[in-house]
Amino acid sequence: MMKVDAHDLRTNETDDRGRIYLGTEYANKRVTVAVVEVESNHPDEEELAAAYREASESAETLAEDWDEASGEAWAGLDE
Repeated sequence: MMKVDAHDLRTNETDDRGRIYLGTEYANKRVTVAVVEVESNHPDEEELAAAYREASESAETLAEDWDEASGEAWAGLDE
């Protein structure tokens, strides 16, 4: 059985099916893997809600600015 030193631990990304490629050095060997931590690469609900609020506020500000600029533009055409 091969022992692994702590400095040999690696962080790998999984594919879309949750698989990790370990490398050819492990070919034809039995490998025991321990999952120490799992991080999601998707934002949580609070982050999504905050981003939605921010985008909504930005859209409102943009709409107000556009309304003002549009009004000025139409007024300039009437002159």
